[in-house]
Amino acid sequence: MADTTVIGVGGAAESTDMVLNIGPQHPSTHGVLRLRLVLDGERISHAEPVVGYMHRGAEKLFEARDYRQIIVLANRHDWLSAFSNELGVVLAVERMLGMEVPERAVWLRTLLAELNRVLNHLMFLGSYPLELGGITPIFYAFTEREDLQHVMEEVSGGRMHYMFNRVGGLKDELPAGWTDRARAAVAAVRGRMGRLDDLVLGNEVFRARTRGVGALDPAIVHAFGVSGPIARASGVDFDLRRDEPYLAYGELGDTLRVVTRSAGDCLARFEVLLDQAKNSLDLAEACLDRLAQLPPGPVNQRLPKVLKAPEGATYAWTENPLGINGYYLVSKGEKTPHRLKLRSASFNNIQALGQVLPGTLIADMVAILGSFFFVVGDIDK
Repeated sequence: MADTTVIGVGGAAESTDMVLNIGPQHPSTHGVLRLRLVLDGERISHAEPVVGYMHRGAEKLFEARDYRQIIVLANRHDWLSAFSNELGVVLAVERMLGMEVPERAVWLRTLLAELNRVLNHLMFLGSYPLELGGITPIFYAFTEREDLQHVMEEVSGGRMHYMFNRVGGLKDELPAGWTDRARAAVAAVRGRMGRLDDLVLGNEVFRARTRGVGALDPAIVHAFGVSGPIARASGVDFDLRRDEPYLAYGELGDTLRVVTRSAGDCLARFEVLLDQAKNSLDLAEACLDRLAQLPPGPVNQRLPKVLKAPEGATYAWTENPLGINGYYLVSKGEKTPHRLKLRSASFNNIQALGQVLPGTLIADMVAILGSFFFVVGDIDK
């Protein structure tokens, strides 16, 4: 490499490479992420994601709180997937306890997890075109989000951090008439999802900015542990809901469709996200159908005043909206975890940028970065 010049103000001589810092506060970075790019003219020759600016030490805080309190920490690392984050923790504790959860709670958890998945995806389906200069789709995406947010808020009391999962089930029974309102919201959102197809996928400028840009090779997916919609857009056909079923997914095989593409570019990642959101609406409707057939019953187990997990270790992983989310729980038989290690989807996914960005144009950097659909809190934990 030629002499390196770190640029603050002004240009660099033709004989030097330019080091450009994107972030940690640039709006194109979804939050407090820093990208250290080495440029050769208009082309990126080296890229290094620099993380840690948002680190809150959640994994150590888990060790100072009991099994009821850690849920409040768990639902915040990926703030767009709060219900799914809670779910992984309670599944791990329930596995340690050998606890069976009431059937109604199992189906309700599955329903709410899929509604949360749609909420997550709609945020990116609206914000990604915004990063490429298209402002209209985000207004439509937020319209759909509000319909689903209303039913999630009614059942849990929260708009982002639901705090509705509990060890042994869910916090409360459903409000009267809630399933009818949820079914109406799902039908309304499904009926309007075509607008995103027309506005975004039908836009020739969007397709020109994303087709063939930022292709992610399946070998890199495997090497870096990339998961979720990004991995499936590169043809890696893996989804825990189908391949290692949890909750009620084992009974939803006829409805669950694992969406894949082979191109692995920005366009393929967006298409997978859109199709997956539509399938999640189908899954939510199937859960509502099954709930209508179940007899009335409890949605949680009665727990002792002080809950202690037996001594041992377990690993519970779930297919979160952004990819595989895992909790490795180690217990010494106390009321707090001895260790709770979080494997978050965004942390692994973002590392692949170091392999994807080199060789691409600086003008395509934002398109590639946005198509990785990450939340910075999910990286820094």
